[in-house]
Amino acid sequence: MGDGVRFQLGTVGALSLSVVSSVSIVICNKALISTLGFTFATTLTSWHLLVTFCSLHVALWMKLFEHKPFDPRAVMGFGILNGISIGLLNLSLGFNSVGFYQMTKLAIIPCTVLLETLFFRKKFSRTIQLALSILLFGVGVATVTDLQLNVLGSVLSLLAVMTTCIAQIMTNTIQKRFKISSTQLLYQSSPYQALTLFITGPFLDGLLTNLNVFSFKYTPQVLVFILLSCLISVSVNFSTFLVIGKTSPITYQVLGHLKTCLVLAFGYVLLSDPFNWRNILGILIALFGMILYSYFCSMESQQKAIESSIQVRENESDHLLAVDNGADLTDCLGPKIPVWRSNKDLQA
Repeated sequence: MGDGVRFQLGTVGALSLSVVSSVSIVICNKALISTLGFTFATTLTSWHLLVTFCSLHVALWMKLFEHKPFDPRAVMGFGILNGISIGLLNLSLGFNSVGFYQMTKLAIIPCTVLLETLFFRKKFSRTIQLALSILLFGVGVATVTDLQLNVLGSVLSLLAVMTTCIAQIMTNTIQKRFKISSTQLLYQSSPYQALTLFITGPFLDGLLTNLNVFSFKYTPQVLVFILLSCLISVSVNFSTFLVIGKTSPITYQVLGHLKTCLVLAFGYVLLSDPFNWRNILGILIALFGMILYSYFCSMESQQKAIESSIQVRENESDHLLAVDNGADLTDCLGPKIPVWRSNKDLQA
């Protein structure tokens, strides 16, 4: 099996794991928050990250992956930034209407495209831009209802979008720059994320819910759902880093909107959530945009592979022409390396 096939299978596996685990944890958390009344989302996320770190530490002890330390300042900054972005997203939801919060999530893709274009000189073709526009329009139709604006909520949303975009771009660039895997990055950064949210979580949750997480009545049923949520989160966090590392922040956001559509559908089927023609139309438009995005990305990848292959063949042809024209083969390969001779003293 070639490296290209392995990479494609690994990417498909990462995408599938991300979808299944994310939809599962949304359904679990919805039951935990809506049915059981545990509304402390930020504190719960800190527990997710703590369990993720402990699970990865056990995996490291079992030698399932290799620990590869790199720049500690980059790890700390990245971990804290991720924690801040999660807290800001929760605050954005708390201080805005649900419709405006959905608009905030939709803004992450255009913002990421803008940042990668400005600072990384990455180019997005018109076909990719068209597919993303159709996708965002469809998700907007399916999820955005009311748009109630306020100054504080708008500022929090802007900060949430910026920090989320930067954190996801860093997830991709750090893995490539330091040549580390998603597991190695998650293992080293998750303690900083967990600590950031563990410190700020109770305060943020108290601000948003007017309740105290430490005085909540933890029944056995609540504890079971919290444990289940934490276990699923290990897969969610791992697949998030894996998808962004193997693809790009944009592809991860596209995948996130697919999860949103699936959550809407599962909510209707399993939980009897209200569903109308706007939801159905929006989901269909979004799915069409996702199909276009996948198709255009695949076509561009194939085109790049063909261009690379042609470039390699041209280089080989130039090399052979140089040899045919009388050039010394060793000149083509590089400078000559002196050969050690054991009898040089005898010939002196």
